[in-house]
Amino acid sequence: MPRLAVRTHDVVPFRAVELFKQATELRAAGRDIISLGIGEPDFTAPPRVLEALDRAARDGLSGYSPPAGLPALREAIAGFYRDRMGAPIDPSRVIVTSGASGALLLACMALIDPGDEVLMPDPSYPANRNFISGAGGTARLIPSTPAGRYQLSAEDVRRHWGSATRGVLIASPGNPTGTSIARPELAVLLAEVRARRGFVLMDEIYLALSYDGPPRSALALDDDLVVINSFSKYFHMTGWRLGWMIVPADMAGIVEKMAASLAICAPTLAQHAALACFEPDTLALYDRRKEAFRRRRDYLLPELERLGLPVPVEPDGAFYIYADVGAHAQDSQEFSQRLLREAGVAAVPGLDFGPAHARRGLRFSYATGLDRLQEAVERMGRLLGRDQGAPAPGAAGAPVP
Repeated sequence: MPRLAVRTHDVVPFRAVELFKQATELRAAGRDIISLGIGEPDFTAPPRVLEALDRAARDGLSGYSPPAGLPALREAIAGFYRDRMGAPIDPSRVIVTSGASGALLLACMALIDPGDEVLMPDPSYPANRNFISGAGGTARLIPSTPAGRYQLSAEDVRRHWGSATRGVLIASPGNPTGTSIARPELAVLLAEVRARRGFVLMDEIYLALSYDGPPRSALALDDDLVVINSFSKYFHMTGWRLGWMIVPADMAGIVEKMAASLAICAPTLAQHAALACFEPDTLALYDRRKEAFRRRRDYLLPELERLGLPVPVEPDGAFYIYADVGAHAQDSQEFSQRLLREAGVAAVPGLDFGPAHARRGLRFSYATGLDRLQEAVERMGRLLGRDQGAPAPGAAGAPVP
């Protein structure tokens, strides 16, 4: 075996994937496992998107696209940000990528030099640290608090910005907590970074899944950001591997040049299909599905509290709840394994997302139907000796069109 690069030793493991593998093995052995672990919507691509894919395939539209993506798709994304996100942008600033992962790879390579430091909140999505380290940088996790909604703050920037700090990577709403940064605080945070001539990598993958009012992009506060987004979560196209980034105008040509070498282009058939995501009927369907996620959250939150799994901060977006297992265990990893082995319920331990809340934090994903959420609550209730479940609002397990 050849000598591996030093960076391979710094890769942060993603324990949610290991949990998924364990759940898969148990299912293969005949166990019924309810997954509240992987952040993957149970909804799939809408019919119009599938029809668009079929048309594109039959018409032979499977060749390379321009490195920055199909012009029509870039225009559609810009229109989505104008009409739905409160941020009018020029389509030339949109770069279509192979998932949000492809966007993060390009962004980190464009912005980070070896030795640069990037501030992130703890907890946060673990894979983001690997993109930073892969570019030669260092992700510095700043412990967050429930009082700060588990988010990085302007005060954190003031206190922790050092000589090697180059920028921040933040997500609103975030994973694993489902919490957003309040607009006034976000504006101050952006100003603090700008004052230090740093960059802001803004993860808006879950922004369209905001439940308290219409979603508003950070671009409406500061146009000089690098925004990451994806068709995986709100648009329910996880395996299609399609995302995008919005960059400052003078950065677009540079990123496109990098994309041409690193990826050539995002999957072309997926791009043609994604155009149907922005049709009025499809957007209306996504709105109804978003309400289904909200109902699931509103069911699961009080049930977790009743089970002795309090939620320090109520999530206002995405499809995650970050609960405290301290009343039942001293280690969320052990508790996660107990839930999986004894109750057949998969939930992700806090260590995945950073050390600050690792021992007590457990992430539950409600990207599954109400009927399965009810069953999961009943199983956990029996395990924990609190089996007086409450009925879900509405018709349990009723399909959403």
